[in-house]
Amino acid sequence: MNSQLVTMKILNPLLRIVILFFILNISAQERPNVILIMADDMGWGDAAYNGHNVIKTPTLDAMAAEGIRFDRFYSASPVCSPTRMSFLTGRNPHRSGVFTANKGILRPEEITISEKLQDIGYSTGHFGKWHLGTMTHSENDANRGAPGNIKEYNPPVLHGYDKVFATESKVPTFNPMLKPDGTPYGTAFWDENNNKVTDNLSGDASKVVMDRVLPFIDDAKSNDKPFLAVVWFHAPHLPVIAGPTHLAMYNGQSNKKKHYYGCITAMDEQIGRLRDYLLAEGLADNTIITFCSDNGPEDNVPGKTEGYRERKRSLYEGGIRVPSIMVWPKKIKQQIITDEPFVTSDYFPTILDILDIDLPNDRSYDGESFLPLINDASFKRSNAIGFAFQHTVQQKVRNQLSYQLADYKLYARDETFELYNIKSDPYENNDLAEKQNFSSRLNDMIEAYKVWLQSVKNSFDGLEYGTTSYDRMEQVFVSPLNITLSRNDFSDAFSDVAVYPNPTEDKLRIGNYKEKGVSAIIINLDGKRVYKSSEVEEFIDISSLPSGVYILQLKNKNGSEKKFKVVKK
Repeated sequence: MNSQLVTMKILNPLLRIVILFFILNISAQERPNVILIMADDMGWGDAAYNGHNVIKTPTLDAMAAEGIRFDRFYSASPVCSPTRMSFLTGRNPHRSGVFTANKGILRPEEITISEKLQDIGYSTGHFGKWHLGTMTHSENDANRGAPGNIKEYNPPVLHGYDKVFATESKVPTFNPMLKPDGTPYGTAFWDENNNKVTDNLSGDASKVVMDRVLPFIDDAKSNDKPFLAVVWFHAPHLPVIAGPTHLAMYNGQSNKKKHYYGCITAMDEQIGRLRDYLLAEGLADNTIITFCSDNGPEDNVPGKTEGYRERKRSLYEGGIRVPSIMVWPKKIKQQIITDEPFVTSDYFPTILDILDIDLPNDRSYDGESFLPLINDASFKRSNAIGFAFQHTVQQKVRNQLSYQLADYKLYARDETFELYNIKSDPYENNDLAEKQNFSSRLNDMIEAYKVWLQSVKNSFDGLEYGTTSYDRMEQVFVSPLNITLSRNDFSDAFSDVAVYPNPTEDKLRIGNYKEKGVSAIIINLDGKRVYKSSEVEEFIDISSLPSGVYILQLKNKNGSEKKFKVVKK
């Protein structure tokens, strides 16, 4: 055989490998970096770009002018921990049993944005507050860390992070390791190796956090890796303390306002420092930065809702409508302002959509990608947004729910239902629930909420990924409605059913389908039946249905029922 031919046969496979490696390397270099920032208890009106005439937030103002300004953006809960669960997973926090602050954990079975990006070669880091479980089970730390408390031990490193610099929960916003009287605060920063961090912990807490973010980015750049940095600042959560420099910026204000305004400005400066660093390192153009808050402002602090009703712990607008911005200079070339409803659960599907990663198809998602908004400012949301929250006021348990679909919002406190057109009545002054011409819409939204809530409870019960965490945490589902929500209605063979509810094609898939003799009907939100089958297969043809929201009802031969929300796009 010709020696040149032999040489070519040997080289061709090697050449193909080299070419493939080159292509993959180029692809990795073109992937955007992602920085997801969240403030803690910052009200919708606590930024200059949203109308505050005292607080200085020049970095946030510039981002709002350059990128997407979300004027109707929601935290998935009116308190901290649940919102954070939604942020990382794209799912309502009740699905994982994170019903309120310091309750439940981000279950290990949940799939996080950090895990998905780590899988494709991203460097991943979590910086700042965590609040989704404890950082230690060997000593007392923060709210829940205690010797022997293994049940709630759940640090960020278990959820796809290479680098960690985080506290379990809140710390003072200046000199974060100390109380104002100089005694230890009792909450530590921990790293990815379960070690306490003891150096460089003085001064402004936002700077302390950013001092770890920048070296992480530098390391990722040095290794030619794209990066994900989740940066959850502690400001302006109590204890609110500003340092001398930022206090001096607000001379003439009350002492409480000086501290509150000062710590927000200090946080804004650190975001500006981050942007300056990205620009200097040539990373700014292809780096996505998002910003939001985890809920509305705390009671008895100077935080502003800018007229939206109530505050933290409320599912009225003031408790969940939060400031939100996204910049990505490579793709977002001019300001986009949207008043469509979006929510923290949307981050997960949006980032996956940007990276062309399919959503996992073995569970239900509450979030929706807002990537189309970049190319079409008139983009309309398809999915409704459901909320549930329980808290105790003066030793009385109060239950709240909300369900937002397009312009309308269903709200209830202790099952007294209200209905608002949020588009025309954002301050919730005009309850439509008692008006005859809105009775049908009210009832439809209540029924749709019940269907959604059943889906959430199915997740909580472990029907998607098993009951290991359900058994470990020993929690009881917290429902805002006094109704019986089923558990395992169908036979064991059917209990793992998963309906993939946002079909992009004209077929609705029913996964893990094992049980025979199951009938199906589909109804629209007006209550009209639009599909019926005496026995369904793995796919249901919905090509004849227009885009919209539907309810799929499955019934087995024993008469047990399951209902699912379906959004056809």
